[in-house]
Amino acid sequence: MEDKRLNKGYEYFRSKGWEPFPFQIEAWNDYLDGKSGLLNAPTGSGKTFALWFPVILEYIKNNPETWKKPKRNGIQLIWVTPLRALAQDIQLAMQEVCNALELPWKVAVRNGDTDAKTRAALKKHPPECLITTPETLHVLISQKDHKRLFNSLQAIVVDEWHELVGNKRGVQVQLALEYIQSICPNQFRRWAVSATVGNLEETAHALLGNELPLHIIKASIDKEIVLHSVFPEEIERYPWAGHLGIKMLQQVIPIIEQGKTVLLFTNTRSQTEIWYQKILDARPDWAGWIAMHHGSLDMKVRAWVEQSLHEGKLKLVVCTSSLDLGVDFRPVDRVIQVGSPKGVSRFIQRAGRSGHQPGLPSEIYFVPTNSLELIEASALRDAIEKNQMESQYAPVLPYDVLIQFLVTLAVGEGLNPEEIYQVAIRTKSFEGLSRNDMDWLIDFITKGGASLGSYEDFLKVTLQEDGLYRVTNRRIAMKHRLSMGTIVSEAMMKVKFKNGSYLGSVEEYFISKMKIGGRFFFAGKSLELLQVKDMNAIVKVSNKKTSNVVSWMGARMSLSSKLSEKIREILEEYNKGNYISEEIIQVLPVLDLQKKLSIVPNKDTFLIESQQSEQGFHLFFYPFEGRMIHELMSALIAYRISVNYPVSFSIAMNDYGFELLSDSPVPIEEILEEDLFSLNQLLEDIRVCVNESEMARRKFREIASIAGLVFQGYPGKPTTFKHIQANSSLLFQVFESYDPENLLLKQAHSEAINQQMDQEKMLHAMRKINRQQIIVKHPVQFTPFSFPIMVDRLSRTSISSESIEDRIVKIQSQFQIQD
Repeated sequence: MEDKRLNKGYEYFRSKGWEPFPFQIEAWNDYLDGKSGLLNAPTGSGKTFALWFPVILEYIKNNPETWKKPKRNGIQLIWVTPLRALAQDIQLAMQEVCNALELPWKVAVRNGDTDAKTRAALKKHPPECLITTPETLHVLISQKDHKRLFNSLQAIVVDEWHELVGNKRGVQVQLALEYIQSICPNQFRRWAVSATVGNLEETAHALLGNELPLHIIKASIDKEIVLHSVFPEEIERYPWAGHLGIKMLQQVIPIIEQGKTVLLFTNTRSQTEIWYQKILDARPDWAGWIAMHHGSLDMKVRAWVEQSLHEGKLKLVVCTSSLDLGVDFRPVDRVIQVGSPKGVSRFIQRAGRSGHQPGLPSEIYFVPTNSLELIEASALRDAIEKNQMESQYAPVLPYDVLIQFLVTLAVGEGLNPEEIYQVAIRTKSFEGLSRNDMDWLIDFITKGGASLGSYEDFLKVTLQEDGLYRVTNRRIAMKHRLSMGTIVSEAMMKVKFKNGSYLGSVEEYFISKMKIGGRFFFAGKSLELLQVKDMNAIVKVSNKKTSNVVSWMGARMSLSSKLSEKIREILEEYNKGNYISEEIIQVLPVLDLQKKLSIVPNKDTFLIESQQSEQGFHLFFYPFEGRMIHELMSALIAYRISVNYPVSFSIAMNDYGFELLSDSPVPIEEILEEDLFSLNQLLEDIRVCVNESEMARRKFREIASIAGLVFQGYPGKPTTFKHIQANSSLLFQVFESYDPENLLLKQAHSEAINQQMDQEKMLHAMRKINRQQIIVKHPVQFTPFSFPIMVDRLSRTSISSESIEDRIVKIQSQFQIQD
């Protein structure tokens, strides 16, 4: 029997020819019963309607005679989304429901792109539903009369919570939820929507805080993901990273042709530029039908691409993770992933861009950039079938975010430290905050702590007669509002034509390496650099083609722990003779050769390969833990060997293992007897081998920016990267010398170890090796597993006039043919 409270919801769905899913009905009922919680459902299954409808239904129930009459209701719902690109799509879907039901509600967007006139109108006449970002939610809190704005609030819904919970933007959301809860006269409900996450309970806890009961709705919908692997015409038994890549273009073109609208994902902005260029070279008749989308392109260009996708005007969009999340592009019927996405959740998110409707399958084509990535494709297939995904964890005690929040409150209606301390400890991230720490934070923003008291710019907040702390300096208040947020990027230069037309932004370091007259490929065009003025690169279109594609300094993505675990399982099955997927059957020549020359390690064995070549003496280690852990582990192992053996190493790594190359032999069997992988003094050895102080210094730049110690610049006039770096380095030195107990300094050291080096994952990897049987092999030549690691080193250190491809062919010609 249908609940009468839900009648309008049923009516709307049936007018569309839909039937609500059980999880949607459950969400409607739970909301109407006053519950808060986390909704976990696949991409494209109707999550938005699950949490938008009950807000409307409750209003209709509470206003049975007058709900169709226009009123000044104030904000009923705040919908928080991590991406501005999502806002327009959500707004249109929500407004359509209101119009169909003849409900005179307004759904509006307020984010960093909203102009001053619209902001003023929204403040004067708040909409019933406000769609915003974590940063703009804090901007609203910084307004003097924000308590009146939140007075009517019934609910806050956080979209794509799995994208926020593991970073500082998620901490911003936690603080905002608890603070608004503390000032709202009614107990508003908080909900979040999450599609792909492995640790649902912890994720829900981060949303609901330490006082609300844990409540999760899990949709029992199997969203079918159809994975097609695109196999190279020849499986090279000595694969190396990226060598297939664009060579697969002729196999990718027909896949695009057969689709209606296609998204082609790459893992980096540079690869997006390259693939766009090569596809257009191959199919010039597609000009106007294909487009590019990544985070460094002009916002107007991206908005045009998104709108054109909605309207079905584009055949293909080559993109990065900028199109990973929730935007509903109905015409998209297939997705192409170039190269391994390095994570299960990321792959599922991208697959979900196609067939973005309930009941439709998501179709994705996996294009490997080397043969070994077919093992990762098989691992992805297995993880999807078993619904196994990565976990996300909320940051612990990020003091920089809390300092920013305290100043935000002081810029607004005023800060009461005791009340805000109670707010903070109700959040997951600050549940361990001590009163002493809170006292230190207040002292820091009012007196500059132990070392900055002589500098006016750091004395931001003052105690007023009414007992509240406020920012009274208008210049400091303005600079704080301009700096709010936790996203700290490298210094960017705007790329413009002489007439002022804006193309996008590139990192300062890339332009700094170029000479005037130099050419580079960006935003789908070959450009010539004419002038560098302030933070602007003035360019013109060049008729000459160039191979100099814009590159960004972002690190290469590293294999997730979940995917590395699945790869181990697949190698285990291979060793048992179980070829569990078509990808493994294709890659058998590679695995068989590896087995013939050495071994294919399983979950109980740890492989080390030792051999000599013209380059020197090689040691290859295979933890299968991802590039980031291998970077740390290789430095640790090299350091431990060098303590007792006077030797210097060159280090290289990929996601499967790492290489230590020396010019003298290393007796690895003897060294292993000295407990090379010991857990004793592990953290001390790590700190010595990776220059933790320098890593903390780099991390401090981000912390100092978030905490408001360094100013990023005014709109249109950003501070140069060198200036920001110099200021943050100076502060770091001051704190180390005169204020060693500074919480921001401690945070920098903690984040350098825990985030950049992933301390827990490193400990887990070392414990795993200690449980495994270590097997040392001495192959007569490079193996399929060692070869790509060696090539990675060559490609980074090569100073030869030969191309890397020519050098690799020369090395391969020395190998014995193994049949």
